[in-house]
Amino acid sequence: MPGAIETKRGKTTKQPHPSSRRGRRAPLDEPADSGGIGDERPKEHRTIGYARVSTTEQDLDLQLDALQKAGIANELVFTDKASGAKADRPGLEKCLAELQAGDVLLVWRLDRLGRSMAHLVALVEQLRERGVGFRSICDGAIDTTTASGELIFSIFAALAQFERSLNVERTKAGLVAARARGRLGGRPRIEPDHPRVLMAKALHRDRSMSIADICRSLRISRATLYRHLRTTQST
Repeated sequence: MPGAIETKRGKTTKQPHPSSRRGRRAPLDEPADSGGIGDERPKEHRTIGYARVSTTEQDLDLQLDALQKAGIANELVFTDKASGAKADRPGLEKCLAELQAGDVLLVWRLDRLGRSMAHLVALVEQLRERGVGFRSICDGAIDTTTASGELIFSIFAALAQFERSLNVERTKAGLVAARARGRLGGRPRIEPDHPRVLMAKALHRDRSMSIADICRSLRISRATLYRHLRTTQST
């Protein structure tokens, strides 16, 4: 008989159907503790702004209004009041430290970020290697988060490299032309009878000052002093 089992004495007993067992359901296996990893939400990508003016007399309001209109919170806008030629810009350093992979750096205009075209290209290349995008409000075509914007910025980078190469060629050509006219580069040589040389020799003979102090006091290099000392000894 289905659902029955036979005992040793030949009697059969009816086995209860599994569905009739109430309150005896096998507990489901509890999922292993994931340490909360599965509960983490994907990180949101942020747009961080940077604004700069050259002097303290100039106003940042125009740039700040444009960045705010682009949807950037005030706490994510970093500013500097310093000349673009200065390498020390604490606001920019804090901005670069805040940026993380997936973020986008937004500026009002290209010249607010880089000291020169070469410096701008180097900064944006560093951002690209870190996975950070770059956009400019006034230069709408510059947007490295899009394929077309990245292509245009690559053209900018090529132009900056071309400018550097031209400067090197001009410098070399100028040095060659100067040598052809008998002029050498660098500072003019100090003659043996120059007062500073004569004073340096006298101090060296008296041994009242060290070589470093003599050179620092008379504003001559060690090489110049030693050259004139060798000339004196050979004569």
